[in-house]
Amino acid sequence: MTRVVMLIHGEAGNYGAFFPDFPGATTGADDLDTLYAKAAEMLAFHVGGMVEDGEPVPAARSLDALRDDPTFVEDRHDAIVGLIEVDLPGRAVRVNISMEESLLKRVDRAAAAAGESRSGFLAQAAKARLSTASV
Repeated sequence: MTRVVMLIHGEAGNYGAFFPDFPGATTGADDLDTLYAKAAEMLAFHVGGMVEDGEPVPAARSLDALRDDPTFVEDRHDAIVGLIEVDLPGRAVRVNISMEESLLKRVDRAAAAAGESRSGFLAQAAKARLSTASV
């Protein structure tokens, strides 16, 4: 989990949030509880898109580090400063796994039919399974 600083502007019924370290990542909600929940999900999705597009993912700075950033100082005026914890995608890591041979052949056929690599196909399958698991 990574702790990310979020700036919230607005008032009850109309809140908006953005992340100083992740330009372009914004979300909104009617109440703060919903905003926090949406923000974590949206930021993970935004960064996942950056990774898929081959864009560099910026490091999330601490509040102490941001206090020295003049843009942050200006942006935080009249804002609520919040912190969210989110699982951000990182760099790809090579792993060695074992599976039954015919299952691997099925995976390879399905990946080829989808125009994906074996690794990409297995990663998407794992994400789909994890989204329904209580981990």
